[in-house]
Amino acid sequence: MSQSAKAPTTLNPENPIAVMQRCEMKYLLNREQKARLLRAMEGHMQPDQFGLTTIASLYYDTPSRRLIRASLEKPEYKEKLRLRSYGRATESSPVFLELKRKVQGTVYKRRVQTTLAGAAHFLEGCPGELEDCQISRELSSFRDFYGDLRPSCVILYDRTAYVETDGDLRLTIDDNPRYRTRDLDLTHPMVGTPLLEAGWAVLELKVQSAMPLWLATALSELHIYKSSFSKYGEAYRRELTKQAARNAS
Repeated sequence: MSQSAKAPTTLNPENPIAVMQRCEMKYLLNREQKARLLRAMEGHMQPDQFGLTTIASLYYDTPSRRLIRASLEKPEYKEKLRLRSYGRATESSPVFLELKRKVQGTVYKRRVQTTLAGAAHFLEGCPGELEDCQISRELSSFRDFYGDLRPSCVILYDRTAYVETDGDLRLTIDDNPRYRTRDLDLTHPMVGTPLLEAGWAVLELKVQSAMPLWLATALSELHIYKSSFSKYGEAYRRELTKQAARNAS
């Protein structure tokens, strides 16, 4: 499977096909840090055209959870497959089948627009469900390599995205991250078990060049430090803990 990437494009709900290459850094914010960071962003960043959006991602994995177990080992190369909707999906609304790879800290994303039925048929091995393009061929290679891919976990969060007024920085704040391992369907209500304590959020910085000085200064002054937090990974760990408790009782 190729690890090359085309020129980066802005990834948003209106792009039926998108390719992205960028560095991503994650941080955990408490309520006070978030409020102060938002003040520091004034004059530098503004919300993108979509504003606050609830995002749902259905992750696929093997029955042994091979993909998430490998990811948690923090290898130099890892990959995931997910189906994403912006808001609660319907049978006819667009959803995005996305392949996410991380190679030595750089994230590569490929995705194609489809429908719930189209994604299901594609994952069952039916030919012709996705537009014939390089991205769909990479998705097919991924599917065929791992074999029996099944819905594993739904991750949900309420995201506000911000863009730099005069640069390429993109910043997102994900409030109320939550998950579920039942009702693995994007048409289900957008509910789940919280992944963080109340008031905490996930900050992601997506940059294609150096971090601006004003932001580096704000993060340092607010004691906001990089984290390896993974929403799917945290959900998987929580389910393992629950299973261990059940086995011990």
